[in-house]
Amino acid sequence: MVSTSKIKSVDFYRKIPRDLTEASLSGAGLSIVAALSMMFLFGMELNNYLTVSTTTSVVVDKSSDAEFLRIDFNMSFPALSCEFASVDVSDVLGTNRLNITKTVRKHSIDKNLRPTGSEFHSGATATELNHDAEDDEEYGEGSVSLNGHSFDRVTHHYPILVVNFFAPWCYWSTRLKPSWEKAANIIRERYDRESDGRILVAKVDCTEEVDLCRRNHIQGYPSIRIFRKGSDVRDDHGHHDHESYYGDRDTDSLVKMMEDLVAPIKLDSQMISSDNSSTKLETGLKRPAPVTGGCRIEGFVRVKKVPGNLVISARSAAHSFDASQMNMSHVISSFSFGKTITPKVMSDIKILLPHLGRSHDRLNGNSYVTNPRDSTENVTIEHFLQVVKTEVMTRSYKLVEEYEYTAHSSLVHSLHIPVAKFHYEPSPMQVLITENPKSFSHFLTNVCAIIGGVFTVAGILDSILHNTMRMVKKVELGKNF
Repeated sequence: MVSTSKIKSVDFYRKIPRDLTEASLSGAGLSIVAALSMMFLFGMELNNYLTVSTTTSVVVDKSSDAEFLRIDFNMSFPALSCEFASVDVSDVLGTNRLNITKTVRKHSIDKNLRPTGSEFHSGATATELNHDAEDDEEYGEGSVSLNGHSFDRVTHHYPILVVNFFAPWCYWSTRLKPSWEKAANIIRERYDRESDGRILVAKVDCTEEVDLCRRNHIQGYPSIRIFRKGSDVRDDHGHHDHESYYGDRDTDSLVKMMEDLVAPIKLDSQMISSDNSSTKLETGLKRPAPVTGGCRIEGFVRVKKVPGNLVISARSAAHSFDASQMNMSHVISSFSFGKTITPKVMSDIKILLPHLGRSHDRLNGNSYVTNPRDSTENVTIEHFLQVVKTEVMTRSYKLVEEYEYTAHSSLVHSLHIPVAKFHYEPSPMQVLITENPKSFSHFLTNVCAIIGGVFTVAGILDSILHNTMRMVKKVELGKNF
């Protein structure tokens, strides 16, 4: 067996009998300072261990061709009717999608941006409408011209009032005019105004009756509206409850539409029958007209990760628009790129990176208002967006994608129909932020180094101080070295 004395010989910490040691006041002071220093340095090291550090690098975006970028938006246009509001997308690769409706919702709003009803469904409109063939056949003026004074009177007199809101300069209004007047003559012969009086076919020139057309929210020409007696009660927004006709514009189709409207009305009482099923026209030919002149557009679109445009405009394949009267002023409630990050995840990320997310929605809450009457040229509002992808690698969440962007807006005067255009340009580079985990063993090593280092330094200082004081005492006693 190994003797006890041999084991004691490997002791690194040999003990000095306590009665051979001497405590001093300077040693006690240094001990207190050393203990406080250890506590302070330990706290600093613990705080450094608990603080998350990150590494930021810029790398090439390795997104595949199959990946798409999502654009979420919520915008209000006080002067653009939902009847013609269209969301279009195009890019440098040749993609061109017009009037996206599957992922976009539209709500009619008033001038104060308040919704005036349920979601507006534009329905399917034919890309090509039938018109009468052009010929030299003479036709009489069968429809009645209305103005601001006579309009209210006839809407309360006739059970059915069908009105063509037109503009003389409009190509589509010119093509409609022959068939409209022929249909009006046929209806007048079949349903005499004096003896029958169930229907009146009329027209309004919007270049002369500007206020009347604005009151009925006419933005495209020609617009065929159907007014029913008893359904024209004005509500808080001061409009008539009416419908729009979007069917073919040849004489036979117009006559059939008008006869279908008159059929359920009794001749004697001129009251609409309780059975309204026969008043329904074919799907897509007739639907409610917008009750106000504004529209809120919200939803999302998916686009390729290449430079492109998101355009909000007034669009129709069979209507014309007066550029001088178009106003594309809008208020952006939200506009963002990429998937929506949950509030919890965003909160956790902001603890890690307080600056992240500040440019996620740069356009939110901004208003872009113009008045076309202040200039002879119509105004297009353009937004130029530079989009940068940021990937955050954390311990809690393996990967979080964030898209931030810069925005610069401008007003452009042109000779075309004004639009609201968002030019987006995704960056080919992306920012990669990685959380750097810290080793617990490294933390323990630093703590031991702090304790040992402070203890050693304090011992050296105590030894120097003690020897210095002994030398001073010897000098005072007059002793020589």
